[in-house]
Amino acid sequence: MSSPLQDIPLRRIDGSDTTLGAFDGKVLLVVNVASQCGLTPQYSGLQRLYDTYGDRGLAVVGFPANEFGAQEPGTNGEIAQFCETRFGVTFPMFEKIVVKGAARHPLYDALIAAQPGEISWNFEKFVVGRNGAVVARFAPTVAPDDPKLVSVIEAELAKV
Repeated sequence: MSSPLQDIPLRRIDGSDTTLGAFDGKVLLVVNVASQCGLTPQYSGLQRLYDTYGDRGLAVVGFPANEFGAQEPGTNGEIAQFCETRFGVTFPMFEKIVVKGAARHPLYDALIAAQPGEISWNFEKFVVGRNGAVVARFAPTVAPDDPKLVSVIEAELAKV
């Protein structure tokens, strides 16, 4: 069951083409990330969510962005290496995109259309249900282990 969100062309951090349709039937946690942000340690919590719930159908998907304080200046290769070596990230990472302003990526156009409001900073989180619909949005300061976020993820995972 495809949704318009799942059909948007994307590129993984290794340069290969894909869409969120590759995660059809999974619950997604879509996060705009940055390597030099005060919130960067959230990578650890995002990885724990992926480790805890991945086998139940959660995919954490990271989208590096450089709009906030130029806190993601690296190349895709540098970002991938940083995430792997500093935080042991194994969840899917995508190429650096624009999440705010006139050049905003169509993925973020769709996310914001579903949950209105500009992206306020790095590590803003969107939960996408198994059906491809955006069901919740969380501020950057909401940690990956926040009970409100975890309860939304668990509720979506419980839906078949």
